[in-house]
Amino acid sequence: MGWLRRLFDERDKLVRTVLLDLSGVGYLVFSTHDGRAQSVTQWVLAVVAFTVALLLHRRPVVNLVGQAALLLVAICSISDITINQVGASWALLEATMSARRARSIWLAAGLLVAVDLTDSIGDPLDRVLSGVFGLSVEVGVPLLLGLVIRTSRELGRQAEERLEEERRRRASESRAARADERSAIARELHDVVAHHVASMVLRVGVARHVLTDLDPRVSEVFDDVHGTGTAALADLRRLVAVLRDPDGIRGDAALTAIDPSALPAALGAAVDRARQAGVTVETDIDPAVGSLDAVRGMAVLRLTQEALTNVAKHAGTSALARLSVTVVDGAVHWEVSDDGGGWVSAAVPSGGGHGITGMRERVEVLGGQLDAGPTGAGWRVSSVLPSALPPPAAAPAPAPVAPAGPPPAPREHDAPAGPHAPELA
Repeated sequence: MGWLRRLFDERDKLVRTVLLDLSGVGYLVFSTHDGRAQSVTQWVLAVVAFTVALLLHRRPVVNLVGQAALLLVAICSISDITINQVGASWALLEATMSARRARSIWLAAGLLVAVDLTDSIGDPLDRVLSGVFGLSVEVGVPLLLGLVIRTSRELGRQAEERLEEERRRRASESRAARADERSAIARELHDVVAHHVASMVLRVGVARHVLTDLDPRVSEVFDDVHGTGTAALADLRRLVAVLRDPDGIRGDAALTAIDPSALPAALGAAVDRARQAGVTVETDIDPAVGSLDAVRGMAVLRLTQEALTNVAKHAGTSALARLSVTVVDGAVHWEVSDDGGGWVSAAVPSGGGHGITGMRERVEVLGGQLDAGPTGAGWRVSSVLPSALPPPAAAPAPAPVAPAGPPPAPREHDAPAGPHAPELA
């Protein structure tokens, strides 16, 4: 019923009314009744009907009442009532399409039936039955057509609402997936960066107490390093507080750090798990990945795990996957592709998962860009992690240099709390 919606669009009432009036004028000009031109009375009633239809095109129920009144006058005054019959039927059609309540539709139809039946008062039975049959055309057709168009509009509106609701749901799920990935990155930031910074601060603090006979300039450098490290820890606490919601972290998002030298073995373990699931995996891993920093090393591991999981999930266990990790001029070139496992398409479905969203979020945090899409019958995911992290928006102000003198009293973070860094936030 798409053509009905376009033809009887709610915004085109005036256009339809003008076309109807023009067709009425054409009927009056070119038609004759008993070999004679239309009478003056019929012209007057027709012009009044045309004017009422134009003036009241935005108030269909009132227009119907006016057209029904003019039809009653025409029945009592002239023999050819075609113009007024068509005007009243059309007004019923517009009222049926636009009325807010069903009761208004049935009252309007009843009014038009009553007016049409006045033309049969005093006629023989056969003419009365003929008039009743004519109501199916004058009242039944516009009523039925109006109800069909009204229902079509309602179904279209409901479909648009469902589409908008689905769009909002997907956007909400995408934001939730990005938030979960940010939580995971925040945990890794704590485990990797804070651990090393806290260790540096600890060692500098110990050196300040053990080495007492130092040149004042060296002591000043130690104090500067110690103060800068302490300020860095404070900045990390604020950053983690922004990125992480402690109450909303999923269990599977609580990730730990990885020693860079252990990255090749961790990648091999991820490949072995994929092979145990039935996926055939070919690897090309540059030995230089063992010298990556901990942050990019963790990103490469998580990207590999997610990509191989997607291969098993979407391409099937009969798929052939290829993992490539190379280091070129300090930048990490990472790629996972598959042959689709014999499927027509191994594209990741548009809904139901957020693996690609999380991977893209992780790569963008490191200043890279993730490319994902079909390739032949399979799927390909690739990224380049630059050799350096993107610069921060605003560098923290350096901590003031402590004056030379006797070593300050030990601080709370000068003593180790265990084998790990102190908990942030």
